[in-house]
Amino acid sequence: MKYLLVTAAAIALLAASAGYAVYGLSANHALHVAAAKSDTMEWLRADFHLTEAQLSEIRKLHESYSGTCGEHCRMIQEAMRARDSLGAAHADKAALDAADDKVRRLRAVCEASITAHVRKVGALMSPDDCRRYLGLVLPRIANFDHRAAPDLRLGHSN
Repeated sequence: MKYLLVTAAAIALLAASAGYAVYGLSANHALHVAAAKSDTMEWLRADFHLTEAQLSEIRKLHESYSGTCGEHCRMIQEAMRARDSLGAAHADKAALDAADDKVRRLRAVCEASITAHVRKVGALMSPDDCRRYLGLVLPRIANFDHRAAPDLRLGHSN
């Protein structure tokens, strides 16, 4: 029994050491730093192999789009509050349907706009990185709740 416990402990220690070594050798330090800082731009630079010129252009795109994105979210939230107020007041079905339709239209405009923005960002990357970036970001748009501007921080989702 004593040898079984010693053997199990030795195997566990070897497995943990091997796991730590593999993780340390394969981990991208820059990605860990970006994640720790919740720095979206640093994450983009590190994970998608951006040059300073690419990163600069992407920053410009993000800065020019941020106001549009915030306005879309504000309008959607306002329409959702109006719809919810109608529901709470037991408004007639036609009014509720119209309010719901407005929310759907505003969401569609927002999602088309942010999709175009994300595609512009991806177009500044290498073809392989663009495909990976779009594969990662585009699915988040469809599931976005429009309660606030998107947060692409690692480890967080809307």
